[in-house]
Amino acid sequence: MANGRTDSRMHRRGLMLVLSSPSGAGKTTLSKMLLDDPALDLSISVTTRPPRPGEVDGRDYHFIDRARFDAMIKRGELLEWAEVFGNGYGTPRAPVEATLASGRDVLFDIDWQGTQQLREKGRDDLASVFVLPPSVPDLEQRLRMRAQDAAEVIRTRMAKAADEMSHWAEYDYVIINRRVADAFADVRAILGAERLKRERQPGLSAFVRSLQAGL
Repeated sequence: MANGRTDSRMHRRGLMLVLSSPSGAGKTTLSKMLLDDPALDLSISVTTRPPRPGEVDGRDYHFIDRARFDAMIKRGELLEWAEVFGNGYGTPRAPVEATLASGRDVLFDIDWQGTQQLREKGRDDLASVFVLPPSVPDLEQRLRMRAQDAAEVIRTRMAKAADEMSHWAEYDYVIINRRVADAFADVRAILGAERLKRERQPGLSAFVRSLQAGL
């Protein structure tokens, strides 16, 4: 099961794996690498910000207007939501709940505010990982290398990074992303261990009884 395989005699409830970090620390890169796992689905957030170059509606985000975003909050259709740099971001509830019930896992690329809300609504289903950069200069360099944001936006993100990093202790696991390959191996190990937790295998008791009965 650590590789996404489940015993046909058992049903496993899926888990919510959260990756959070300051902008530029590597959570999006790690998320894309993790999605090679056939038992892991990405939670596609809604956002009110416009698409960046290369982004596709329905693949990277569901791009919606402010009126629809506010309506989803009012109707309780978002598991979590937050305002980030003046834009709304949120996680649609229905597809996540359906995926967990089917025994598949859901990956979240969200900030600390969203993680707090997920913890309040589904602590038993949650495993959270905070990704730190190896240094401040390294973080700034990564932001500049992305070439997606204006200089003023980069300065804003750097200023916000200290506040974001102050929430590291609220997470189950913390990884320092010195090398992407090493950080990816760490996250894979976390996912494998979380999948094997006793409470995430509701069919395990019956399976053990069947083993005992055969002795």
